[in-house]
Formats: sequence, C-alpha cells, structure tokens
Amino acid sequence: MKKVFLLLMVMGFLLPMSAMANVELKIATWLSPAAAMNKTVLPTWGKWIEEATDGRVKISLVYDLGSPNSLIDLVEDGAVDGAWTYHGYFPGQFKLTSLAELPNHHAGAEAVSVAHWRIHQKYLASAGEHEGVELVGVFTHGPGQIHMREPLPNLEAIKGKKIRVGGGIQSAIGERLGVTGVAAPANKIYEMLTQGVVDGVFNPMFTKTALKLHEVAPYTLKLPHGMYLGSFGIFLNEDVLSELSERDRKAILAVSGEKLSAMAAKAWEAADDQAERVARENGNQIVEASNQDLAYFTAITQDLDSTWITSVSDRDVDAEAALKAFRETAKAYEVSNDPQ
Repeated sequence: MKKVFLLLMVMGFLLPMSAMANVELKIATWLSPAAAMNKTVLPTWGKWIEEATDGRVKISLVYDLGSPNSLIDLVEDGAVDGAWTYHGYFPGQFKLTSLAELPNHHAGAEAVSVAHWRIHQKYLASAGEHEGVELVGVFTHGPGQIHMREPLPNLEAIKGKKIRVGGGIQSAIGERLGVTGVAAPANKIYEMLTQGVVDGVFNPMFTKTALKLHEVAPYTLKLPHGMYLGSFGIFLNEDVLSELSERDRKAILAVSGEKLSAMAAKAWEAADDQAERVARENGNQIVEASNQDLAYFTAITQDLDSTWITSVSDRDVDAEAALKAFRETAKAYEVSNDPQ
C-alpha cells in the first residue's frame, strides 16, 4: 500500500497542473472596473477560456498590482499569470507595434486590430519584441479625435493651440499640425482643461465619459477613422502556459489571438459610441471633419509611413511589405464586415 501511495504521489507531481485540479489565472489589470477592458473584454475572454477548458481553467482580475509600464515585467517574473498594457508605455522596446497606430489606415479599430494580429504573426513576431511573455492578443482603442474647450472652425485652425498629447504618434501628428504639445498623465487632463493650461486634447471618444471630457472639452472635431490609434497587448506567463495540459493550452490559444483581438477592439469601439451619445445628450458639439480637413490631414501626415519604416530598420523585418499587407488586410476585413 505504501508503494502504491508513493507511486500515486509521484504521478501527481508529474501531471500537468490542469490535469490535477482547476487552475485560476490571475490577470493584472488597470483602469476602472467600469472601463470596457474590465467590464467586457477580460470577463468575456475568461468565459471563453472556461468554456473551452470545460471549467478546468478560469481567470480572475487583480487590480492595483502595479503601474501599466510594470506589468510586462510582473508577468515575465511570474508575479502574476497575465496582464494587458499599452505598448506606448515602453518607448524603444515596442517599435513594430506602432505600425497599428499610424494614420491613414482608413479602417475601424476592429479591422485594424485583426490586421494587427495577422501581420504581427506573419511579419513581426520574429523580431522578438515580446520575448519573455506569450503574446495572446493585440488590439487598438478607437480613433483618436480632437476635443477642445472652444470650437474649431476647421482643422488648420488648431495651429498654435496648446494640446495635451500622449507621446509617440500623437506627438508626431501634433508637430505636423503646428500645435504646442503638452505632456501630462491622463488623470491630469480634466484639471488642465478646467484651468486653461491646455486648449484641448487628442483622445479617443470614450474619454468623453471616462475622463469626463464632456464637461470641460465640449467641442469635438471628428475624423471618420480618427487621427491615430493606440496599440495594446495582452500577455500570459510562458511557464504558466507550459504547465497546463496540451489540451487546455491549445484551448486557451484557440480563444485568444485574432478572436480576442477583434473582440477587444469591438468593445472599445462600443464604448466610444456610448460616450458620444452621452456627450451629445449633454450638449456637446461633435462636428464631422470636412473633405478639406481630411485632405489637409492626409497631406501633412503622409511622411509618417516612411518615418516608421526608417525607425524600425534595426528590427530585421520587411517593414515596407508589412505595412502594405497591414493596410490591405484591414481594408479587406472592413469591407467584408460592412453591414451594408
């Protein structure tokens, strides 16, 4: 009996963790519980994982574990099983992911996010920018728009205005528009607008409610696909994945990747739509950019493609081919999913 007991114990240690007991993956998150990521995206993904593994693997959200720019390290070190964060918080580390943030993709966030995943897997993953963690999703927030304290008669009128920008592609666009860029964390935007420190801000529409911009920046100039998009990644610890049974590991990856990327972007787009409705109900003036505005914007940002290609020349990837394929993929997805 003792030999049998010892044999069973040894077999138990050798079994993958998911074959021994249920597993709960702790996913570090940030923003408020009401944000689309925490209210919709991560819970939906968790439901997919639970269903795909027949309940053997679940997830739970962990708040306030660290700042967004510390989360990748925490996942890699095993302090948490997974997380999500904004690539722009890691200047110099994630150059290739800024492909998704470029203007003039002429596609919505969902289409761009699907292209983001496909092109990353085909062209960019080999560069190893996410080395140390398992990338399971990439997506963008909705289109970045212009929100102002006072109305803009046209896009060119923004020249000389003080605008809070978030760095990266936003700063590059701000320079081409001739604004005075002001760097500040998101939690300072409301105060800066209230005090007149800045005249406006570049932000997605969901911040109309999330940051209460509808109270202090009631005038919005809206471009059909925005001026830029922001790139995010969702990660899992490599060791945690490897310790799962092959069956559960494959099940989790099957409900991640492109499927997760598209769902995340769609949820953020829905948050944009809801925030725009609330803003309009509160008397905000949201004006569609004119054809003249769009032509002007395209003209002053057309060099950003070549600038990005040059900036990633040290990554040993075919950046020009990746960009071409990215736009073709996003456009094809947009057209094939057009409800009309």
